[in-house]
Amino acid sequence: MERSENNRNHTFYIALAMSLFLMTICSKIFAQTYQPEWQSLDKRETPGWWTDAKFGIFIHWGLYSVPAYAPVNEVKGVYEKYAEHYENRLIQGNKLFTAHHRKFYGEGFKYSDFAAMFKAEYFNPNEWAELFVKSGAKYVVLTSKHHDGFCLWPSAESNKWNSVDVGPRRDIAGELTEAVKAKGLKMGFYYSLLEWTNPLYKPQTVDNYVDNHMLPQMKDLVNRYKPEVIFADGEWDYESGKLKSTKFLSWLYNESAVKKTVVVNDRWGKETRSKHGGYYTTEYDLVHDAKGIGEKAEHPWEESRGIGTSYGFNRFETLDHYYTSKQLIDLLIDKVSNGGNLLLNIGPDANGLIPVIMQERLLDMGSWLKVNGEAIYGTSSWARRPQHSKEQTVFYTQKGKDLYVICKKWPQTDLIIGAVKKAGKVTLLGSKASLKAVITGDQLSIQVPTLNPDTMPCEYAWVFKVENFN
Repeated sequence: MERSENNRNHTFYIALAMSLFLMTICSKIFAQTYQPEWQSLDKRETPGWWTDAKFGIFIHWGLYSVPAYAPVNEVKGVYEKYAEHYENRLIQGNKLFTAHHRKFYGEGFKYSDFAAMFKAEYFNPNEWAELFVKSGAKYVVLTSKHHDGFCLWPSAESNKWNSVDVGPRRDIAGELTEAVKAKGLKMGFYYSLLEWTNPLYKPQTVDNYVDNHMLPQMKDLVNRYKPEVIFADGEWDYESGKLKSTKFLSWLYNESAVKKTVVVNDRWGKETRSKHGGYYTTEYDLVHDAKGIGEKAEHPWEESRGIGTSYGFNRFETLDHYYTSKQLIDLLIDKVSNGGNLLLNIGPDANGLIPVIMQERLLDMGSWLKVNGEAIYGTSSWARRPQHSKEQTVFYTQKGKDLYVICKKWPQTDLIIGAVKKAGKVTLLGSKASLKAVITGDQLSIQVPTLNPDTMPCEYAWVFKVENFN
């Protein structure tokens, strides 16, 4: 009997061990949810933290911040005003850029010589992070590497061409990541898939470039810093298959430390914009040379742009080239009310200082969001909103059963909102003024209170909250 009992116990433990082994194998199999193909990858939903965040800060900073030049009045195109394209304009022999370069740096001065001048000696990541918090932004995206190939972290693939080996002698990506995360914000990276002067970046050797340079760099960024946004760029030369983008994204979604929270954009090959990847992107309302999809998109999307005409710092911009605080707040309202996010760019100078005018703009946005943030964060576009028009001054967002009516101009008469059959309490965010509201048929009429400058809740754009509407 004792031997029989022992046999039964032995059999039980073998069965238990086999079950645990099979469970482990199955969990690994089922964890590999996303295959390296767009049909599979495109099924991944954009993590909710990003769609709720609505407002992020973009940072373009690198060697191009030293010359800090692009023409502003002499050209009309959007891309021609980008200071971060300085190196490529020299390569192309652009007359304005080459004339500027020869005049101020000399004929024999190479773009790579700017590395020694990019010192970032006043870079204080904690001060930057504090500013971003005050701006009301919820995530930050730093250019880890732009098209010139210069890295802001100690990349083994870019030996002697990164911010630790030359110039600042600092791990800028690492320091800023630590500071931003400590403030409770999400941290992400812009990464350029192309490099203008990398000898491997040409059709004959691009496979070598992808396998031994690009993919190892992107994985290194993820493994080191665990970013929750990856903003790819420079996708227009090759299709995503050649760049092995789906291979990287499959690894990112299945195996990386940020597989559940990371968000990516749509710039993974010349055929992917507004079609594949994570959220769709526009810049200065463009997708390449065409008008962006903007409010027509049901898919998560994001507009990025500078406060002025460039992403990288351009010291030749004047006040006329900068958006006012009101224009930036209106821009945020435009994008969010149409279901998008806004990634607003700042361009620090080569010393590591954020221009005062950019700081002011961010602080003004933060002041407005402190009063009206509930009409922005965690909202969605209102399905019954009126069709967008250039003359429009009233915009709408929705959160649960609450409707937010955002007025870019203070209403001079009662607010009339169509397609509303039921409404509860109506308030003006940031104000204690009592409001009267009446439903007539399927229209809501809000009697606008009489306020003076001292009793206005904010300086720009006012929000009326309609609770329990239908």
